[in-house]
Amino acid sequence: MSKPKLIFSETHAVKKLLRGLKLNTVCEESHCPNISECFGAKTATFMILGDVCTRGCTFCNVSKGKPGYLDQEEPYRLLDAVKKLGLKYVVITSVTRDDLPDGGAEQFARCIRVLKDHLKDVKVEVLVPDFKGSVRALERVLSEGPDVLNHNIETVPRLYSKVRKGANYSRSLHILKKAKELSPSIFTKSAIILGFGEKKEEVISVMRDLREVHCDFLTIGQYYQPSLNHHPVVKYYTREEFEELRHIALSLGFRYVASGPNVRSSYRAFEAIGE
Repeated sequence: MSKPKLIFSETHAVKKLLRGLKLNTVCEESHCPNISECFGAKTATFMILGDVCTRGCTFCNVSKGKPGYLDQEEPYRLLDAVKKLGLKYVVITSVTRDDLPDGGAEQFARCIRVLKDHLKDVKVEVLVPDFKGSVRALERVLSEGPDVLNHNIETVPRLYSKVRKGANYSRSLHILKKAKELSPSIFTKSAIILGFGEKKEEVISVMRDLREVHCDFLTIGQYYQPSLNHHPVVKYYTREEFEELRHIALSLGFRYVASGPNVRSSYRAFEAIGE
């Protein structure tokens, strides 16, 4: 069997498994360019708390509106999927749930606990929303001992009002800062998306801000416009520009940096901690 056909077969199998377990993935919802590669390798970034976001980021393809009910069985279906896929490194993210008092922190915590209780040596990375800046919500997630706490900064401060509606640059930095203060042994991680109209100096400034709060890992990728209704692509970066930014980030002290056109926050996430 040729490799493309094998990847297609595995991709279809993963999609079928996820449908059967009623699980969402950010891979599908965001139209990630790496979906065939990741699904072909039997891996995925699981998206909990439904598939409807309460915010309106102009770059994101996830549906916006009023979310549905909180599914109490979701952590166990997630466990089932992880077992069937044979995963040793699991990435869990979510839509933003500003409608919930804790922003969904308890559901993140339950997912981590269920996986850690049932699977020996599993590593768990959580890509969390900003919880409206709630340190209490962040503490709840950290209390279950994820291996990596990821929160994406996404873009430069100047563009937040156009790109990350409902979010706040300082608040996102604060989440990463408090995560490291509360649990110094847990790695922290963030991501920058390029192509919204940011300047090189602004990107470097964001990197410096992330290092100021002791962020360990960084990913840098290119923005691709999902539809005509989304924020336009102002610039496509070259591979050389991505490589230059990777070297700059490493020189600032990040432990691990992935930088390239198709790099996404959770792409090959296991590499950061050497799995």
